Amino acid sequence: MPAILIHGVPDTHHVWDGVRRRLTRTDVEAWDLPGFGAPRPDGFGATKEEYVDWLIERLERVGEPVDLVGHDWGCSLTVRVASLRPDLVRTWAGGNGPVNAGYVWHPLAKIWQDRVEGDRFMAELEAASFARELAAGFNVPADLAGETADRVDASMKDSILRLYRSAVTVGAEWEPGLARVSAPCLVFWGALDPACGIEFGERLAASLRAPGVLRFDCNHWTLLERPAEVAAALETHWAGGAAATG
Repeated sequence: MPAILIHGVPDTHHVWDGVRRRLTRTDVEAWDLPGFGAPRPDGFGATKEEYVDWLIERLERVGEPVDLVGHDWGCSLTVRVASLRPDLVRTWAGGNGPVNAGYVWHPLAKIWQDRVEGDRFMAELEAASFARELAAGFNVPADLAGETADRVDASMKDSILRLYRSAVTVGAEWEPGLARVSAPCLVFWGALDPACGIEFGERLAASLRAPGVLRFDCNHWTLLERPAEVAAALETHWAGGAAATG
């Protein structure tokens, strides 16, 4: 059974490159969400529910339960999939993507959710300045911040706005479903994340009956700051999942 890695915002599958290089297993796939390095299907509105439905449809085509992993929005989307379709998920792991009614959106998300301010932000967004913001505000290594910013094209900008505007109350909507997740779970978190505080990792772990939170001494992008540690944690988690499902 493969491992499927899902990125967040504003990322593509490349956010997993450092982690993938350090994994020993070869059956690992990192998918691009529609609008994030991949075209959006005709009629795809880029709402949170459409992304969940898209993931479910692709996972159904795999033909067997997978080891599902997500970061940031990938965390939120994949745990929603695990709650709706536990038959598709052998193990689940995710981080820095809160699913809690008490979570207050960070300032940039609030800008994106505002139709006037969000549209203006995206129209004025410039790759070099955005890269500097990622490096300074989130401790993303400068070279990786530049690569991330360069991938933010018109399709991604529009998809981000649509996704965030569909998700104003996502915590209240999706949190109750966490009780339905039956797969063994690993919650990992960059403990210095200013946008998604560690307390929301703790709440997510509690809701999923996971054995606490694996804390990394880094910012939001654990995959870029701590790829070796994330890879090692995933392989330990997957080995435990294999033993549990034996």
